[in-house]
Amino acid sequence: MPASVSDLLTAAVAAIGGAERTGQVQMAGAVADAIETGDHLIVQAGTGTGKSLAYLVPALAHGDRVVVATATIALQNQLVGRDLPRLVEAVSPLLSRAPRYAILKGRRNYLCRQRLHDGVPDEEQDTLFDPKPASEVGKQVIRLREWAEGTETGDRDELIPGVDDRAWSQVSVTASDCLGAPRCPFGDECFAELARERAAGADIVVTNHALLAIDALEPFPVLGEHGVVVVDEGHELVDRVTNAATDELRVAMIERAARRSGRYVKDTLVNGLVAAGARFGLVLDGVPQGRLDTLPQELVEALVGIRDSAHPVMTALAAEDRDRSDQKAEANRRRARTAAQEVHEVAVRLLEHNDYDVAWCEVGNDRRGALRVAPLSVAGLLREALFNDRTVVLTSATLALGGTFDVIARQVGLPVAAGPIAGGPVAGGPVAGGPVAGGPVAGGPVATAEPAVEADNPSGADAGKELRWQGLDVGSPFDFGRQGILYVARHLPPPGRDGSDPRALAELIELIEAAGGRTLGLFSSHRAAVAAAAIARDRLKVPVLLQGEDSTAQLVTRFAADQESCLFGTLSLWQGVDVPGSACQLVAIDRIPFPRPDDPVRSARQKAVDEAGGNGFLTVAAAHAALLLAQGAGRLIRGSADRGVVAVLDPRLATARYAGFLRASLPKFWYTTDPAQVRRSLVNLATAAAGAG
Repeated sequence: MPASVSDLLTAAVAAIGGAERTGQVQMAGAVADAIETGDHLIVQAGTGTGKSLAYLVPALAHGDRVVVATATIALQNQLVGRDLPRLVEAVSPLLSRAPRYAILKGRRNYLCRQRLHDGVPDEEQDTLFDPKPASEVGKQVIRLREWAEGTETGDRDELIPGVDDRAWSQVSVTASDCLGAPRCPFGDECFAELARERAAGADIVVTNHALLAIDALEPFPVLGEHGVVVVDEGHELVDRVTNAATDELRVAMIERAARRSGRYVKDTLVNGLVAAGARFGLVLDGVPQGRLDTLPQELVEALVGIRDSAHPVMTALAAEDRDRSDQKAEANRRRARTAAQEVHEVAVRLLEHNDYDVAWCEVGNDRRGALRVAPLSVAGLLREALFNDRTVVLTSATLALGGTFDVIARQVGLPVAAGPIAGGPVAGGPVAGGPVAGGPVAGGPVATAEPAVEADNPSGADAGKELRWQGLDVGSPFDFGRQGILYVARHLPPPGRDGSDPRALAELIELIEAAGGRTLGLFSSHRAAVAAAAIARDRLKVPVLLQGEDSTAQLVTRFAADQESCLFGTLSLWQGVDVPGSACQLVAIDRIPFPRPDDPVRSARQKAVDEAGGNGFLTVAAAHAALLLAQGAGRLIRGSADRGVVAVLDPRLATARYAGFLRASLPKFWYTTDPAQVRRSLVNLATAAAGAG
């Protein structure tokens, strides 16, 4: 008789020296049920649940290939380097076999032996204008050549210390640039192909959201056949897929395509492309930054010129009258065609820009403009390419916004239904589309009444297919109501657009003084973090670390090591800091992290909801803020012994009509607006920590 998921989980927990956790057991059972029934599952598992084991165990028990997609390299490495080896060792005796696992990334993440052998193509002059950068890139390429002799995987992430993107681009290729294993002289030892072979024979394939998106976007399969996908860090999925489906057009892209094509096609064709690129650059210089609901006529004409000049170049490069025996020339010709094809396709997409796309102009760090285009919604794409064809488990510590899963369900293309589905809800969980156990905060508006952005499936393909899903919140083993306080500074003025108010900064200083340092400061902008750090350094005696003054990893290490220190920073700290213990007893948030009003994609989505009769602010802006707030507040309690305060210096979290929705998205801390009470609590915590130290 095969071992049950319960038996396998018990063996796995015992092998790592852990203890049974109710939420972990509940989640593992729900994942197993989803795999068995084919219903999709959205499961929120708070910090400390052990959700990795909760989905890996039923995935191994399933027997067929399961793809696990994560958002961060850190979690991928944790799964493959720590969790899966121990898990496989623990469950193999019960399964009477040793399950296999592998990690798979996009082709660009692997060193290409053919490019390394051929050297830098003559047309790659981008890094040669400045001798110093060229020298630095050259040194890094030499390092890569030496590394290539000893690496078994060719995986960029295994190169420590790493190299910059310019150097890596000299030794890697995209899928479009690749000659293909049959035609490549190094096909038999290709790192990317070897990674695919390992993945093809694995029971569990660990990948990232970006490759999962590419698998959904491309007409050919990248990840191979699989019937189950587990999306960890699921709150990131929509943004990652949006990024993967975003295209851009820059003058530098057109110049590169012309330069690569110059040796293979007629000068008249190349000169036409160069002239079209120059005209595009002149027109783009006059286009204001921001969203373009309609493209100016002069810009349309410039794009027509690019489209019409790139097409004959692309066609000439695809001609068959060439010598395929010269692999180096063939590789360079293919790269030239890929560059011309990319320019042509993006120009066509921009010219076909309609209500289902968002176009905007932006200026990069090089002060040169770029025209970008992204889908207004990826719900239709995910519904058709991901959820229609396989069972999907979406999990994260922050998926229930405003007390329900409806927001995330709409974003990924799942229906929001009323009432139970056939077979009933997951044991202990809510019905499909229903509220998370416990419901929303009383009196707080909920985003579920708002319509989705109905620009997600213009083709209507599979629109009538029924997609069934379950929602489950397994909670957390931590007692947030006893371990943490949510303090909202209701007495402060609402934050303005001109930076932090002096009264808010004074409040922050008082809180840090009471805590004796031990503060993670999360700010909505780099400018606000810099201003707060300057004042804190002037008025406080504790060390104040500022993001940008060293690598984030080094800053977090120093913050964790010095219990009196503070660490101030922006977005990556909201989601990436794990510092258990008394080094972090105060998480201070300067304001509710609404998206910038000029964010082109989110502002377009908000406008679309408003025009459909819904509340775009609540559906888009407030949902975005709720997710980031939950992520930021989640930095406080990382272990069962942790105690502390989340202090939000924005009174709108107590007074605004949407405050209940936002607070319902946070861990259930003890809530107060009394500054004196909070300062006393912080002093007590600091005293206890100092005594324990």
